[in-house]
Amino acid sequence: MIRKNGELVISHQGRAATVLRAGKAEGFLTGIEEFSDQEQQDLMARLTGNYRRGNERQAKTHPRNR
Repeated sequence: MIRKNGELVISHQGRAATVLRAGKAEGFLTGIEEFSDQEQQDLMARLTGNYRRGNERQAKTHPRNR
């Protein structure tokens, strides 16, 4: 969601995960269209700070994710 003042809100499950302001928001919007879906998810994860916590490999084998 883009606010009137130019801020970009990235949300997860209906809650705001982070707000990008000014240059970061513009940079995100200009480059995001040429990325694949997975690359877009990785970029948003990096921007929100939820990237590579070390449990990705364990999560793949968890019974809930099978």
